[in-house]
Amino acid sequence: MTLGFGGEVAEYYAKFRRGYPSELFDALQAAFALTTDDAVLDLGCGTGQLAVPLASRVRSVIGMDPEPDMLRLARQSAAGRGVTNATWVVGGDTDVPALGKVAGPRSLAMTVIGQALHWMRHEDLFHDLKPLLRPQGGIAVVTNGTPLWLQDTSWSRALRTCLERHFGTELTAMCGTSPQERRAYARALDGAGFHDVQEVVTEYSDELDFDQLIGGIYSAIPEGELPAPQDRAAFAEHIRQALPTDQPFTEQVRVCALIGLTR
Repeated sequence: MTLGFGGEVAEYYAKFRRGYPSELFDALQAAFALTTDDAVLDLGCGTGQLAVPLASRVRSVIGMDPEPDMLRLARQSAAGRGVTNATWVVGGDTDVPALGKVAGPRSLAMTVIGQALHWMRHEDLFHDLKPLLRPQGGIAVVTNGTPLWLQDTSWSRALRTCLERHFGTELTAMCGTSPQERRAYARALDGAGFHDVQEVVTEYSDELDFDQLIGGIYSAIPEGELPAPQDRAAFAEHIRQALPTDQPFTEQVRVCALIGLTR
């Protein structure tokens, strides 16, 4: 079952979702001792922001996502960067046991899940993944900053107010980035038998222009709720008028990898 993030939403995702800093990939390679003999799984891979850069560090990458449009764009991104060792599979967290029957036990060095775990049944998933992971392999749950409308800045608060009025609902979901969610994931990793559970954090500042801001919003709206093409100019102008004009759209981005190892 797809989650409504296909079509134009996937296009916005590919164009406007930020990538990950090289420090994250260095940390993952060190934590799991990744080599060019290893295979890794990017579960909920989206358009390949993690899978494509990881491919140069390992033998092969499996990118798995329930949205065919996301995988189509991931495949295009991989081809554009000369990546030939990535396989793209339609599926979600409940398909992991079936994947294990094909890949075999202890066939993966790492499963990475980037800002998608909040859509999954994480406790079941961690148990299902464990037999697929080699010794000293494991799971990395990665987040890539707080949602645009939930940050601690005046422009983010103004954006949240505007979006809540437009959609008629309170926006509170942190998409797996809150301390409470991270602690719950850590407890679940421990409960599934992973050890040395820890977080590796990289922080940096980024400045968005207005087109990036709007594109980021469109990348997070389910396809059925995306403003119609003829309405997007008005929607964007409505957002623009709601935001402060005397400051840049600066983000403090906290990239966090929650890591659990197998024995």
